[in-house]
Amino acid sequence: MIVNLRDICAIAEQNNMAVASINVPSLEALRATLDAAEETGYPVILSHAEGHEPFAPLDALGPSIVALSERSSAMVCVHLDHCEHLSYMRRALEMGFTGAMFDGSLLPYEENVENSQRAADMVSGFDCGLECELGSMGTRENGIGHENDHVSEVAYTNPDQAEDFISKTGLDILACSFGTSHGIYKGEPHLSFDVLTQIRDRVKVPLVMHGGSGISDDDYRRSIDAGIRKINYYTYGVKYAGDAVRRVIADYEAKSPGQAIVYWHDMTQAAYETLFQDFRHVIEIFANGAAPLV
Repeated sequence: MIVNLRDICAIAEQNNMAVASINVPSLEALRATLDAAEETGYPVILSHAEGHEPFAPLDALGPSIVALSERSSAMVCVHLDHCEHLSYMRRALEMGFTGAMFDGSLLPYEENVENSQRAADMVSGFDCGLECELGSMGTRENGIGHENDHVSEVAYTNPDQAEDFISKTGLDILACSFGTSHGIYKGEPHLSFDVLTQIRDRVKVPLVMHGGSGISDDDYRRSIDAGIRKINYYTYGVKYAGDAVRRVIADYEAKSPGQAIVYWHDMTQAAYETLFQDFRHVIEIFANGAAPLV
């Protein structure tokens, strides 16, 4: 069943948990996420990032995400992630997306406010909640290239500015920067729970962790207890799936050196199985001890 972003985060608030927001730019990722949510009984957010457009076009994949979510027994929000162009957001809303993120985090503050206000006006005509971002994760989520591309300085969210940002934009949930980063971590993540706690004390809205892959289970739990209600997860899951595909190819090559035939469906099945196991694990960790909800 499909629910909107506001409702799924309200459910998370009541249960002191976070909902996994998983990017699904392939059928394998889409199936694995829904199957993991149905098996565990927890809600989930299926995300399509604008940056994935070159290899996962919205017009091709979006209707499938909506249709399979409607049929699912799990509570599912269909969410547009890291949208920088309001024309793209409008297309997703017309398809039936029930969550949308406008990302103006690299813009000057006032311009971020103005465009976030425009996004709020746009989603108001739909059964859709709005997420906006304040602060920077240091890298862009564009789905292309490797993790050392598109790097900028991490900018922590200013707690006082966050309060002003929310009052001016009317957003439903806030993506904030407190030490996480998109992509693969080069070292140990160092999260500022002090920044996170100060933001939560001022704004009283559900908070979002971007760059959620690669964080320890203990830090996930600390973040949730401090007010994180949505955690974006993608990079490490698809890395593990890529590793599984490598093993499939290596096994075939070992059996028939120089003559191995590797079928595409062998690779997609290996990817699906790995994604399912990984997504099920993070969904359960993000539940933070809450009982299954469906």
